[in-house]
Amino acid sequence: MATVKPVGRGVVRVQTDNDGRWETVYVAGTPEDRWLFWRGRTFRVGGQTRPSTTASRTAAARGPQVLSAPMPATIVKVLARTGMHARKGDTLVVAEAMKMELPIRALADGIVTAVSCREGELVEGGQTLVTLE
Repeated sequence: MATVKPVGRGVVRVQTDNDGRWETVYVAGTPEDRWLFWRGRTFRVGGQTRPSTTASRTAAARGPQVLSAPMPATIVKVLARTGMHARKGDTLVVAEAMKMELPIRALADGIVTAVSCREGELVEGGQTLVTLE
């Protein structure tokens, strides 16, 4: 069981019975497509679901891996370069939304075939940022 207390627009405090500590969780999006940011990780609730890890690996082996912006954001840093080899979990782009940095990471190993964003650019949610083969 968890206790949830709203503390501001898009910010809640959560306390679990496990250790009694309060943690801050940032919330964005619509009720049908909610994004949560907690401990440096991004979670999506509702809307289009992400494929499972096995499905991601299989899809990456069969075709391009498209990394997109999880929400409207500003691109802070572009680490990906066309032709570079990326390993699963590598941060390829860092975006910022709601004063939170959002690392966009490779879902599987691959070669960067396109970088579709630049530092300082404002991007829409769902906009393609990097493509890997």
